[in-house]
Amino acid sequence: MIPLVVLDMAGTTVLDDGLVEQAFLRALPDATPAMVDHVRVTMGQSKIVVFRELLNGETAAQRANAAFEEAYAALVAEGHCAPVPGAPEVITDLRTRGAKVAFSTGFSRATQHVILSALGWTDRADFTTTPAEAGRGRPYPDMVLAAVLGLGLADVRDVAVVGDTPSDVLSGLRSGARVVAGVLTGAGSRADLAAAGATHVLDSIRDLPAVLEGF
Repeated sequence: MIPLVVLDMAGTTVLDDGLVEQAFLRALPDATPAMVDHVRVTMGQSKIVVFRELLNGETAAQRANAAFEEAYAALVAEGHCAPVPGAPEVITDLRTRGAKVAFSTGFSRATQHVILSALGWTDRADFTTTPAEAGRGRPYPDMVLAAVLGLGLADVRDVAVVGDTPSDVLSGLRSGARVVAGVLTGAGSRADLAAAGATHVLDSIRDLPAVLEGF
């Protein structure tokens, strides 16, 4: 059994259903179609980095990021937050079988906490991390490596990384993880995830335990 599984949140373990895009449009109601397309292409990446790419100046980026966090929290408070079907059971199964579970995200710590609290998942993982805390967000490997260091693993190859975007896949590959699985419950298509180099492309996280039985 692989001793550490690093799981993305929105689109992988938590249903997105367009929430990121909705929050973005609430934060920037005058966004152009090109800006919306950029948000879609960069799903999984650090949100403050995305705003820096879209807007001129750090002040504007920080203001938009704060508005995004407020809008996302409001959507969660309105009841738009639920687990991907089967995700709670898979996470419980992994931990019962002795694996450590880490949650990574492109959101800030504040938004991550809002989601985990709404789901009752504040004690569901052994480790949680964000781009700001790890150093850099996806597609860099920092969050995976932060989990490796934080949980005291001896070898980065003793890791499975699971996410729904090409950025998730690249992050896992660059970290040296043995299993880098893409799931089809979020933003990435089968072709996108395979092209990024995923070792496995799964219909959902429900299929992960069967994959890990071979390791």
